[in-house]
Amino acid sequence: MATQFFKKLRPSAALFSSPSRTKTTSAQYVASRARDPTFEKLMERYKNLLRVISIQDLILSSNSSPPSVSLDFISRLSQRIHLNRGAAVFLRRYPHIFHIFSHPDKLQPFCSLTPAALQIVRQESEAIEKTLPLAITRLVKILSMSLTKKLPLRAIFKVWKELGLPDDFEDSIISRNPEVFALEDGNEINTHYLVLKDSDEFRDCLVPAVENWRMKECCREDCSVDRTELQYSFKQGFPPGMRLGKNFKAKVKEWQRFPYIGPYEEMTAKENRRSKSGVMRMEKRAVGVVHEFLSLTVEKMVEVEKISHFRQWFGIELNVRDLFLDHPGMFYLSTKGKVHSVFLREAYTRGCLIEPNPVYEARRKLLGLVALGRRGLDRSWSVDDNEEKRNV
Repeated sequence: MATQFFKKLRPSAALFSSPSRTKTTSAQYVASRARDPTFEKLMERYKNLLRVISIQDLILSSNSSPPSVSLDFISRLSQRIHLNRGAAVFLRRYPHIFHIFSHPDKLQPFCSLTPAALQIVRQESEAIEKTLPLAITRLVKILSMSLTKKLPLRAIFKVWKELGLPDDFEDSIISRNPEVFALEDGNEINTHYLVLKDSDEFRDCLVPAVENWRMKECCREDCSVDRTELQYSFKQGFPPGMRLGKNFKAKVKEWQRFPYIGPYEEMTAKENRRSKSGVMRMEKRAVGVVHEFLSLTVEKMVEVEKISHFRQWFGIELNVRDLFLDHPGMFYLSTKGKVHSVFLREAYTRGCLIEPNPVYEARRKLLGLVALGRRGLDRSWSVDDNEEKRNV
């Protein structure tokens, strides 16, 4: 009921939405967004990377040594993985990642990972292991944004890779930190909740990522934002070619100055949510929460459907996808492939993270193999020689 009410209020409340928003459907609103060629090019490769990772996970989950699965098994899952032209065609497109061979005992084609791909898998696993304390902090911060300091375990499973968690995080993180985390049974069968027991140890870490930008901007001599606005401002960087009219700029300036409740602050004020200021405050808090969520991900991107699983728990009463579209200076929504993905604009430059991390760098090497396609088959190849730093 509350969601329906806010949907009715959004056209007049969302500062960045267009005047014609009330007359467009959600699909039309997505289609009318300003495109960014750099992110579109990156997502074009990412959509194939996601399919590669799905097959890679199938292979690694097999009990054989070295890990391998039959081509027939992958073919049966083609529709679920979105392999439109079939498994064999897709696998042969990436010979630097997949090796197709005839199984000596089962007398049928099987698929395994190449040495280069296995090397990347090991690098990512080692990077996750080395950054485990950071992963624990990310999990604490995600739980701290929840109004009840707990989240459905199934929602965490949706984003465990995005958060850089190990695949056995239930044992390696939750069970080994009983003073911080606990698991609760839900009212429904097979429903469990992850609960934050004590965050005192992490209290100093509960600072939104945007505060780092505000601090740097405040200290700069050539600060681009009025210092009186910085307390509640977010970094803005609009898509190239997007027209920024005088009225639009004035609305952005007004929105930047508007105060809001931070993602780690308690929502204690009983504000009139039917008033314009009340709706604006709720919207800006929602923006702050999803901005922080994206900042906590390894690659500063996530599928919109996945973040929607946290909407109720974070107290967001707005349509998350529309929220991203209403703020094109902060987020970029891509519709490439079968899913909608959102990027944190300020974290990227020329298609690469400005501040890369070890897990991201390992995954970027796999993206480099995807970009390589069938090229370079006539010469020896090493992961470390990959063109990981090329602009994608």
